[in-house]
Amino acid sequence: MTGHDERISMSFLARPSVAALAARTMQRLTALAGRRTTGPGSTAGRLARLPEYPRSTRELTVPTSVAPAPVTVYAPLAETPDPPVHVNFHGGGYVMSMPEIDDALCRLLAVEAGVVVVNVKYAVAPRFPFPGPPRQAYEVVRWVAEHGAAHGWDGARLTVGGQSAGGGLAAAVARLALEEGGPSIALQVLHYPPLDLATGARDKRSAIARPILRPWMADVFDSSYVPDPALRADRLVSPAHPSDTADLTGIAPALVITAAHDLLRAEGVRYAERLAAAGALREHHDVPGVDHGYDGDEEKEEQARASYALIARHVRQATPGA
Repeated sequence: MTGHDERISMSFLARPSVAALAARTMQRLTALAGRRTTGPGSTAGRLARLPEYPRSTRELTVPTSVAPAPVTVYAPLAETPDPPVHVNFHGGGYVMSMPEIDDALCRLLAVEAGVVVVNVKYAVAPRFPFPGPPRQAYEVVRWVAEHGAAHGWDGARLTVGGQSAGGGLAAAVARLALEEGGPSIALQVLHYPPLDLATGARDKRSAIARPILRPWMADVFDSSYVPDPALRADRLVSPAHPSDTADLTGIAPALVITAAHDLLRAEGVRYAERLAAAGALREHHDVPGVDHGYDGDEEKEEQARASYALIARHVRQATPGA
């Protein structure tokens, strides 16, 4: 395919109706892959990662104004009264619904950070476009804060986080908590997040020639999630875009993790700098030699373990005993 043909193809995929069709096809293919009994893309394969961390879970459904949100609750290994809570949002371009992809991280955090982990199966596009997902994510976090005591959790010791699109949602939750007066969030964990959908993927640069995230993916994901390009500069979508100049003083402290080869690295760095200027950056860690989604790559398990351990340390430090 020539560059001209590729541009035509990409612009075609950027049409909301075409992007929605492509997104639904990707959802079906991902669901089929998840039903396989073996392999890294299967649910069984994801649940088998980091086997030294046991899995003790139960299912709940959180009511929200957008749609009911199923969540998987991971119990900490140590039985301590009223443990703190970490709310996790998975990745998937705001289109793929696959909370099980973060199962290993959730198990590790429950053990190493001593927290209850609430892993959210949030509403995804194209059925639920922006602003539905960030509103739902915020309402889930608010529900956890308000109803934690009824479930044996300390909702006052609360952290949020996510990988990729989940990191974008975690950033939006922290922003809404700042704007709407709570709940109090002790830490936001932003792991290779998309934080600037107002800038097209073709205007972003990676340190390598062929990064994992390709422009056609952005066409499908962005046009499904935010069909109206005029809304892509919204502060809940693109807090790293220069047009968002609001004062972030008082926003939840953040751990920002970027991947050195990721097409999204630059916007993660920009947002880390913006948080630092607001006095809200706990740490920015750049993982060398890896691309977007590296922690799902079996060949990058060492780097994944190191990043997960870093997240656990920050979550533990942010939620000391009451």
